[in-house]
Amino acid sequence: MNFESLGLIEPILKALQKEGYEKPTPIQEQAIPIVLNGRDLLGCAQTGTGKTAAFALPVIQLLHQKPQPQNGKRVIQALVLTPTRELAIQIEESFKAYGNFTKLQNLVIFGGVGQFPQTQALKRGVDVLIATPGRLLDLMNQGFVDLKHLEIFILDEADRMLDMGFIHDVKKVIAKLPQKRQSLFFSATMPPEIQRLSATILTNPMKVEVTPPATTAEKINQSIYYLDKAEKKNMLMHVLSDHTIERALVFTRTKHGANKVVKDLHSKGITAEAIHGNKSQNARQLALKNFKNKETRVLVATDIAARGIDVDDLTHVINYEIPNVPETYVHRIGRTGRAGASGIAISFCEAEEVSYIKDIQKLTGVMIPHGEDRGQLPMPSFDITKGVPAPPEHSGRGQRQGQRQGQGQRQGQGQRQGAPKSGGDRRPGNNRGAEARGTDNRNGENRNNDTRNGDNRRNDNRNSAGRSGDNRAGDNRSSDNRNNDNRRSSDNRNSNSRSGDNRRNNERSGNKPKGEQANTSTAAGQGESAPKQKGWGSFFKRFRS
Repeated sequence: MNFESLGLIEPILKALQKEGYEKPTPIQEQAIPIVLNGRDLLGCAQTGTGKTAAFALPVIQLLHQKPQPQNGKRVIQALVLTPTRELAIQIEESFKAYGNFTKLQNLVIFGGVGQFPQTQALKRGVDVLIATPGRLLDLMNQGFVDLKHLEIFILDEADRMLDMGFIHDVKKVIAKLPQKRQSLFFSATMPPEIQRLSATILTNPMKVEVTPPATTAEKINQSIYYLDKAEKKNMLMHVLSDHTIERALVFTRTKHGANKVVKDLHSKGITAEAIHGNKSQNARQLALKNFKNKETRVLVATDIAARGIDVDDLTHVINYEIPNVPETYVHRIGRTGRAGASGIAISFCEAEEVSYIKDIQKLTGVMIPHGEDRGQLPMPSFDITKGVPAPPEHSGRGQRQGQRQGQGQRQGQGQRQGAPKSGGDRRPGNNRGAEARGTDNRNGENRNNDTRNGDNRRNDNRNSAGRSGDNRAGDNRSSDNRNNDNRRSSDNRNSNSRSGDNRRNNERSGNKPKGEQANTSTAAGQGESAPKQKGWGSFFKRFRS
C-alpha cells in the first residue's frame, strides 16, 4: 500500500515525497482513512510507529479543504495537546513539513520561555495549535487562547500525561472545548484511568491497536546486566568503548543522576550532554541538536525530558537506572528501533532494582536476557532471583556483623551466654552485664540495652533481679515516679527526685529510696559507689555523639 491509496491530496503527497516517505506504517494505514471520514479515533501504538503522521496528515487535509477566511483573522481549528516541550516542538515540525505546500499556519506553545512571542503569534491567528497543558491553561486564563471554533482535538501521549500528573490539567482543558468536535486519542499504554478518560473524550470511536498495549518492538535487542551500584559507571564506559556505537541515549531517574553521568563521561573524554527539567529550553534544544548532528556522542536524559526525542538511526538506548514504572521502560527503549528499524536496549540493574525488572517483564510478557560480555567487571554481590544483597562472609567471631539485636561482638569481647566482663561494666551505675538474657556483650555491654553517659535508655536492668522485681531505671517500673525519676539513668543522676521524695512508695517493691540507691548502685555488682555525674551538658554532648 502507498500513500496515494489512502486518499491523501496532492499537496500532502508532494510534501511526503520531499521528506522521503514511501510507504505508510501500519498505524498510518488504519488511522488516516478513519480520521478523513470524520470519526473519533482511539489509537494504541508504541512510540516510533509513525503515529504523529497518522493524525497530522489527515488533519492537515481536512483543514486545507475547508474554506479559508478571506479578511478575518485565522481561528484555532485544531488543538494538539502533548505532555512535554520536546514532543510539542517535534509535532509542530511535523505539521510544518507535511503542510509545506498548504497555507495552514501552525504554532507551538509551552512553558519555560517567555510568552510574548507566543501571544503575538496567537493575535495574528493560527489554524493548528500544539501546546503543553500548563502554558495552554495559563494563556487561556489570560484570554489569549479562544477555542470556541475548535473542530479537531488531539490528545497525544495520554498515558504520559497521567504519569506526569497532568491529567487534571487535561480535564480542565477538555471542559472548555466545544461539545461538537472530532477527537483523536493516542496512548502507548492503556491503564484503567486512561481508558476512563478516553470514554469522556470520545464519541463512538474507532479503535486502532497496532501492537498490544505495553509491548516492546520486536526489532529491539534487549539485554540486562546485573551489577552492584558502584560498577554501573565502569560498565557504561565498557559499553561505550565499542567505537561502532556512534550515538547512545542514556536514561537516569533523576536530574542529579544525569548530571553525574555526564561528569563521569567527560572525565573519560566522551562527549556528553544532559537534558532534563532544570535545563533551560534553549539549552535542551541545543543539546538535542548537537546529538542529532552527531556532535555529541551521548545524550543523558530523564524520562520527562526525553519523551519528545525523535532521532533518526539511533541504535542504542542504555538504562543506567531502571525505571520504577514499568510503562516508562517501554517508552524509553522506544527511542530506538523506530519506524521498523532495529535497535539495542541495554539495562544496568542493581539489587534494589530487581523488583522493577520483574514488573517490566510481567507487563511486557518478555523475559529480558542477561548480557554476556561483562568485560573485566566482577559478578554482582546480590541474589538476582530475590533482589536482596547477599549476606557478607564472616571471617571470625570478633567481627561486627551490623546486627542491632546483639548478634556478634564488637571487639571479640563477651560471651553469648556468659557472665559479664571481669571487673564489671566500665560505665558505673549499671547492672547491665550481670545476667545477660542469652545475648552477648559488646565491650561488656549489651548493645540493645546500652547506656549513654550512664543512662539506661531502654531500662537495662531487665534481668539483674528478675522481671517481677527488676529495677528499671533504678526503681520498680510499677512504683516509680515517672516525673521524678530519671528514666534514662540506672544510677539516678540527681540522687533525689524533684520533690525530694518518692511520691509513690518505692517500698511496695522492696526498693530502696532513690537518694539511698544513688549512693549504693554498683557497676556490674562490684560494690563501688557511682562517681559524681558531670551534669546535663556532658549528657547531651555524649547523646549527640
